[in-house]
Amino acid sequence: MTLPEKYPSKLLEDAVLAIGSLPGVGKRSALRLALHLLRQPQESVHHFADSIVRLRDDAKYCRECMMISDEDTCSICSDRSRDHRTICVVENVRDVMSIENTGQYHGVYHVLGGIISPIAGIGPSDLTISALVGRVKSLASEEGSPEPEVILALSGDVEGETTSFYIYRQISGFGVKVSSLARGLGFGDDLEYADELTLGRSIVGRQPFKP
Repeated sequence: MTLPEKYPSKLLEDAVLAIGSLPGVGKRSALRLALHLLRQPQESVHHFADSIVRLRDDAKYCRECMMISDEDTCSICSDRSRDHRTICVVENVRDVMSIENTGQYHGVYHVLGGIISPIAGIGPSDLTISALVGRVKSLASEEGSPEPEVILALSGDVEGETTSFYIYRQISGFGVKVSSLARGLGFGDDLEYADELTLGRSIVGRQPFKP
């Protein structure tokens, strides 16, 4: 039987509990981090805390692609040199960062905010799929413009494939090109953990999506 941790200070206990609420941080790590912060200069800790507060209070989500942003429209969507008729659909913000780090993609993005997972209780209405459909429909309706392309850059596991298939069914009737990453990524691989070379090749070598 594990005895409850005894703290010499209620302030330390509260800090440990707060830090320990972060994902992947256990009690021992939380205590170590709290004691580390206690040893730092006061201004450094205040800057650290203020950065977290400002992130929570001031960060926005781009009204176009749902990427985290300082402004209403993110720097990628506001960049007119990007190919705005090619939309790369990803699960989360980290995937955008991973793809951007390859330097191989010059279109824009759409962040779903997750993937369809009945086990986790996540359905299509919990994601930004309807906003994506609206974007694609708007692009497809522009006469005289090149055919828009949607790249489904989701994980290759069951949930990712289910989400890709659902999106394909929602947008395939608009006359758009639907692609998926080349299978340089293994089944179930997350984009976040793919090396930049492999991910870059998967983007450049993308293939038509096959439902």
